[in-house]
Amino acid sequence: MALHKMIRLISMTLGGEAYLNFMGNEFGHPEWIDFPREGNQNSYDYCRRQWNLMYDQKLRYPLLYNWDKQMNATEIIFGSMIKDHQFVSLSQEEDKVIVYEKGDLLFVFNFHHTNSYENYKVGTSWSSDHFVVFESDEERFGGHQRINGSHNIWF
Repeated sequence: MALHKMIRLISMTLGGEAYLNFMGNEFGHPEWIDFPREGNQNSYDYCRRQWNLMYDQKLRYPLLYNWDKQMNATEIIFGSMIKDHQFVSLSQEEDKVIVYEKGDLLFVFNFHHTNSYENYKVGTSWSSDHFVVFESDEERFGGHQRINGSHNIWF
């Protein structure tokens, strides 16, 4: 699930000036879409969203909903998608790490499937202090809360 969340965020922040949640990527669409057509006797059975899945605590849909809600809230506050400033400061293939600035935000992604890093040096063009707005390992997103002291201070 971590990879799914990270792909959504990197697509949103580096993909351009808009973010579209495509069919099959949203919460209420667990299997397939089959619009009414002759081959299914013009049935609407699979032409609907099952938004109720978002509230089923036995599933991961509520966690993905929390993630998308946080991504959208962050974008509303910071507006990074429409900012001109974009700079990839690190793209480290061996470590599977990418670091970039978009608007007023710094994004740090660790795509490695087993390695975690402490004190990983990243550079920015800003001399100000940095703080974590949110991170994918928070419990409310289905993470393990492994980063001590990382508390969401905005939302």
